[in-house]
Amino acid sequence: MTAPCGLVAAPVRACYRMSAPCAPGTARLAREFVTASLVAVERRRAIETARICVSDAVATVVRRSRMPELAVEVTVYDERVVVAVCDDEPGRLPWPRQADGGEGGGSGLALVRRLADAAGVSWVWDGLELVGKQVWFELREPVRP
Repeated sequence: MTAPCGLVAAPVRACYRMSAPCAPGTARLAREFVTASLVAVERRRAIETARICVSDAVATVVRRSRMPELAVEVTVYDERVVVAVCDDEPGRLPWPRQADGGEGGGSGLALVRRLADAAGVSWVWDGLELVGKQVWFELREPVRP
């Protein structure tokens, strides 16, 4: 994985990264990783929403990617936390769609967009070369005086 930690040029307080197999069981690992990262930076109020959103983001990447590995990044700024689930496959960009009653999928990104303050899917570049994609979401909290 060659994606740099973080999505926006701003002062970064902390950045954590986990690599794992691109498999359904990775959602559980991602929840625990995000929880530990947010506890470490004392952002406990964001934990519940972050756990739900990272589960759905990992599930989306697992369903859409054909890569053997994914990465979860937690980037902490003063007033927000950005979590990204990345893979090294530049094609097959996920898209929001209506959940179908048959296979139980398709609503993950819509749920993330409802719960997070911002969310999306971005290409990952290494210079001028397209090297992957990431499903990301942002959780904001006010700065304490």
